[in-house]
Amino acid sequence: MLNKKSPILGLIFLIFGLALPLQAAEKVFTVGVVPQFEARKLHAIWRPILDKLEVATGYRFNLRGSPTIPEFEREFVTGKFDFAYMNPYHLVVANEKAGYIPLVRDHGRKLFGVLVVKKGGGINNPSQLDGKTLAFPAPNALGASLQMRQELTDIFKVNINPIYVKTHDSVYLNVLIDKVAAGGGVQKTLNQQKKQYRDHLEVIHETQKVAPHPLAALSSIPKEVREKVRDALLALGQTEEGKTLLAKIPMIQIGPAELSDYEPLKKMGLERFYVAP
Repeated sequence: MLNKKSPILGLIFLIFGLALPLQAAEKVFTVGVVPQFEARKLHAIWRPILDKLEVATGYRFNLRGSPTIPEFEREFVTGKFDFAYMNPYHLVVANEKAGYIPLVRDHGRKLFGVLVVKKGGGINNPSQLDGKTLAFPAPNALGASLQMRQELTDIFKVNINPIYVKTHDSVYLNVLIDKVAAGGGVQKTLNQQKKQYRDHLEVIHETQKVAPHPLAALSSIPKEVREKVRDALLALGQTEEGKTLLAKIPMIQIGPAELSDYEPLKKMGLERFYVAP
């Protein structure tokens, strides 16, 4: 009796034995991206990169959008994303709260904030801003807000009244129409302003330069998976097509990232200004 059933049992074991690797190969990983652009633009930037990763690694990647930066912050602190592209201080918080580990970052540039005033307005040094109202895009924007407020407090010893106007464009506009005495931004967004706007703005301070946004992974993701994704991204950055795709992030010169790259941020006392989601 047993011998008659053994071929069936063997077939069952064979089916289940094949199914397990198949399920592992079809594992879908969620990828979160800080919503620094509107959703359609983010999808247009990241989907082609994830498609390349799927071919190179054999894994599947689901791009998961967050409608706002605070929502993105609420999700990464609870480990909702398997992989996430975030700002440098987000990485510090995400590592402490959920164990995210940086995989790659841009080695071709550094991130820093710029403090702008209206040209000819009589303010040419941050020490003149004590008691003034300043505009920032959001409380947790790293260079434009967190670092800028930290340096105004610790280096220039000024107390300011911050207002948050959601976008860098709004920061510059508020400065130009004299609604605020100064505003925090970054060089890239300042360069993107219309020439007639830039001509009437002046940078009076730049923050300390730090390592830029990393793509990070949860530490619970198997090491071999993390390394396979990292290596595939590094290889992508060696091709002309890959360089073009990554530059849209922007990640001009992709290279490996380490936790130690972001250690300087822990010494700045930025938690005094960080607004928990």
